[in-house]
Amino acid sequence: MLYRDPAVLVIDKPAGLAVHAGPKGGEHLMLYLDALRFGLNRRPELAHRLDRETSGCLVLGRTAKALAALGELFATGLAGKTYWAVVVGKPREEAGTIDYALKKREKKFGWRMEVDRSGLASLTEWRLRGSDGRLSWLECRPLTGRTHQIRAHCAAIGHPLVGDAIYGRGTGTLAGDRLMLHSRAIVLPLAAGKPPIRAEAPVPEHMLAVFQGCGWASS
Repeated sequence: MLYRDPAVLVIDKPAGLAVHAGPKGGEHLMLYLDALRFGLNRRPELAHRLDRETSGCLVLGRTAKALAALGELFATGLAGKTYWAVVVGKPREEAGTIDYALKKREKKFGWRMEVDRSGLASLTEWRLRGSDGRLSWLECRPLTGRTHQIRAHCAAIGHPLVGDAIYGRGTGTLAGDRLMLHSRAIVLPLAAGKPPIRAEAPVPEHMLAVFQGCGWASS
């Protein structure tokens, strides 16, 4: 548990755990929500989603009123989301904004998000935090909430995420075969006149060595 109050929970979702049941079944977060009641009559519900292989901060609403308010924050881009990613190569610039509309495309072997002018407006701010020359640690702030946004945007600028089986095939051999994307922090200005809710998720074990190799020094 990263944060808890009467209205909101922020948990540290492990990589590999889906938030919803999939068509093939298997373990998912919804199976465990009853254990997160902490004295309330209703179980908390998801305020947003993370991909199965993405770890880190995940926000849950504990009341109907909180869920509605959280939904508005995420829908309007007022929820401050910070992700850490390890990508292939090193960007030429130190920071930038990726402004590529994204559209869902059905493929023979599944679906993916692709850059398309007729798609939904999508903005991602990024900053280079460190690099070993072969791999780089990026801090990404999605200003919109499109599915696979960071993964598709980084691939579109020539720096796919390590371990991304959809947008960066073949990158898994560079640092293990797991997706290197972590929801590092969340800021939620939920109540007017009160400080925003803040939470930060520790870097998971399977990512530690890679981030450290790119210059991160854990405290």
